Amino acid sequence: MTSLVTGAAGFIGFHAARARLEAGEDVVGIDNLNAYYDPALKQARLDELARFSGFRFEKMDLADEAAVSGLVADVRPDRILHLGAQAGVRYSLEAPFAYARSNLLGHLSVLEAARNLGDHLEHLVYASSSSVYGERSQVPFRESDAAETPASLYAATKRSDELMSAAYSDLYDIPATGLRFFTVYGPWGRPDMAYWLFAEAMLEGRPIKVFNNGQMERDFTYIDDIVAAVSRVLSHAPDRGRHRVYNIGGSSPVRLMDMISALERELGVEAEKIMLPMQPGDVTRTYADTSRLEADYGFAPTVGIEAGLSSFAEWFKAWQAR
Repeated sequence: MTSLVTGAAGFIGFHAARARLEAGEDVVGIDNLNAYYDPALKQARLDELARFSGFRFEKMDLADEAAVSGLVADVRPDRILHLGAQAGVRYSLEAPFAYARSNLLGHLSVLEAARNLGDHLEHLVYASSSSVYGERSQVPFRESDAAETPASLYAATKRSDELMSAAYSDLYDIPATGLRFFTVYGPWGRPDMAYWLFAEAMLEGRPIKVFNNGQMERDFTYIDDIVAAVSRVLSHAPDRGRHRVYNIGGSSPVRLMDMISALERELGVEAEKIMLPMQPGDVTRTYADTSRLEADYGFAPTVGIEAGLSSFAEWFKAWQAR
């Protein structure tokens, strides 16, 4: 069994690839190792994956359709786990074309490669985002809710990916599943995420920036729960030509100020807080209804914010001290 994992040097991609390798599969990883955040962290993740004999890495831009198609034709993976993307809501305000290239052209490259595999491909699973729901007062967010008012370009590209995937699935009989991730956190995480930025500032004695005066809620989802859900979904494909979308979240929104308090306890530092207004592209809260995922896969998250931040803090202190 061979899985192609795009974004293999990224946060979720690294953990998902490692899980497939630990299960005895061969994994071919793709990543362009861009400098959106520290490439040294991405390389360290790849070094961990390189410990497995079944891992192969190719540095590649997903928007290079010829390169992606050539690799996929050579490898002929049984499954594709497409997690590569230009991440970050706020950065999409600064570098919109990076999102068009990676999240639109890159996604299309993967769809074309999947199409060319024909019946050999068992399942295409790709990353969407909770951001597709936009700013909304009705909670929890359900997959059946309209997703027509994205609050950022990043969100718009992710919703576009879903629509492209639905079209390709129908046209070319591709079994495809999109996963709407809700605020993933944990060891080996992303340095642009709030919990990482807070931890880094707190340990360095700098104040933290708290947007919307702390009046925000996020459905934090620990990385181990994400990987467990992804593994179940990847291994059980829908019928050919069927496209599905699932929320993957903690289903227990946490107030931003409560998350900060938990992080203070884990790090043993009281943060100096700079209260700021809401930033463009942000939303006030996210809250996943995961009943569809539970009904189809028997999955429910198990790791709460206190335990998850404890694991992150332990890893983070070791990472900073390396």
